[in-house]
Amino acid sequence: MKLISHRGNISGPNPTLENSPDYIDKAIDQSYDVEVDLWFYDNVIGLGHDLPLYAVNQKWLDDRVDYLWLHCKNVEFIDYISKAKLNFNYFWHQTDKVTLTSHNHIWAYPGEQPISNSIAVMPEMYKDDLSICGGICSDYIERYR
Repeated sequence: MKLISHRGNISGPNPTLENSPDYIDKAIDQSYDVEVDLWFYDNVIGLGHDLPLYAVNQKWLDDRVDYLWLHCKNVEFIDYISKAKLNFNYFWHQTDKVTLTSHNHIWAYPGEQPISNSIAVMPEMYKDDLSICGGICSDYIERYR
């Protein structure tokens, strides 16, 4: 089962550190994949949920391509990443029940489980049935290890 840290969180939300490059790297260092929120504006790649707070460059993304699940926060980032040379796993969603990532993973909104081989997002919110999912994305991902 794929274990995905939500914005770098492992043992609970941390709004002051979420989506920051060092925080993301700490989750990767602990063998988690990480869902990150990304924007593209004025030729800058930015990490952040509601706003782009942390600028990163293409090399930063390239070095982590195998670990990142890129949540596109604006259309400009979708356009940017779709042209990338490496095969990034990216998606767009807001309140859709499910979305399909660029790597053909079903990304399921909280409370929508069970869906075969999908990624259950924040399953603790609704006590989702995880029996047939293929992965979990959570602020509390260490609970599922």
